[in-house]
Amino acid sequence: MIPEKLLQVLKQDGVVAIATMGQDGPHLVNTWNSYIRITADERLLIPAGYMEHTEANLALNNKVLMTLGSSKVAGKNGPGTGFLIRGTAAFVTSGPDFDVIKAKFGWARAALAVTIESATQTL
Repeated sequence: MIPEKLLQVLKQDGVVAIATMGQDGPHLVNTWNSYIRITADERLLIPAGYMEHTEANLALNNKVLMTLGSSKVAGKNGPGTGFLIRGTAAFVTSGPDFDVIKAKFGWARAALAVTIESATQTL
């Protein structure tokens, strides 16, 4: 279950960092909180315009780490909170998940579908 506090963060402006591991080491790419869509089974769908390096890394190792946050959502010790998400991910280029992303983000060539294994509040 996605924590309520994380759902609040996803409704705010903020940057998301997505980390993958490839043969040449870790790779990071960014997107925006507001771009993320949540499926009925609580996977995260993220529009991918480029992200070729991320896609190549996931073909070798489907593990992903994500961090995201917002200064507008109360945290553990005051204003602002963040989350570390651990999960698996895949690029989807057809079907319902892709259709959801393509309808909102016409520039998307794929949807990055993330299955959450854990979501830990870090702030």
